[in-house]
Formats: sequence, C-alpha cells, structure tokens
Amino acid sequence: MSLTTIAKIDDLGEARLLILALKSHGFHPIEGNEVGLAGFAGAIGPSGVPIVVPGSEAEDAKLLLDSLREDFKKESIPDQSDQET
Repeated sequence: MSLTTIAKIDDLGEARLLILALKSHGFHPIEGNEVGLAGFAGAIGPSGVPIVVPGSEAEDAKLLLDSLREDFKKESIPDQSDQET
C-alpha cells in the first residue's frame, strides 16, 4: 500500500481534529509515532505533523481536509456584524 502525505499541520490539536474528522468520513489516516518527536510527547518538528493516508484515498481526503481547514479559519475570525459601533 502506498502512502501519501496530504498536509503538514503546524498545530498538534488541529492535526488531531483533522485526523479524527477524516476517520469519521471513512478515510484511513495513518496514526502512530509521527505525531510528536521521539522522546518528546506532544512536540512537533519544524515541518509540522504529517497527515498521511493511503494513496488511493489521497485526492478525496485532501479535498475534505482543505475544506475543513477553510472552515476552521472562518470560525476563528470574529463576526464583525455582532459588534456595536
């Protein structure tokens, strides 16, 4: 089985959420020691946490991942319409 890295995520929490979301949509992201640096639980390398899926799922998984990340960005931007001037 060939594996494909579809993203490298800088934030460990975001990476874990994305892996869970991919699983809940029927994808099979690879988990294991790649989440964190050897001997340093929770630490990530300078290139981020790799999100790896089987090659046959890569294209569709990447589409979902990109959509989810875009939604995360929208959620983190405060809604200016609710603020009084």
